[in-house]
Amino acid sequence: MEETRANRKVRAGRVVSDKMEQTVVVAVESRIRHPLYGRIIRRTKKFKAHDESNAVGMGDLVEIMECKPMSREKRWRVSRVVEKAK
Repeated sequence: MEETRANRKVRAGRVVSDKMEQTVVVAVESRIRHPLYGRIIRRTKKFKAHDESNAVGMGDLVEIMECKPMSREKRWRVSRVVEKAK
């Protein structure tokens, strides 16, 4: 019998820092409409994500998935590398 996991949040973003051991900082950009003026605004949020193999580098486009807390600030892990940096 197969257990089903709860739906986990998935985000895609660029790696902005890989200076820590097994941790990368991923900047996720979202576009929202301004409530009054209607203009599209870019909002950026940074997440610390766990990278087990240290395979991800600066500028890579990665997909991160929510997981149980691994440290004080790490609640995400790198699920896959979408595109390597040039």
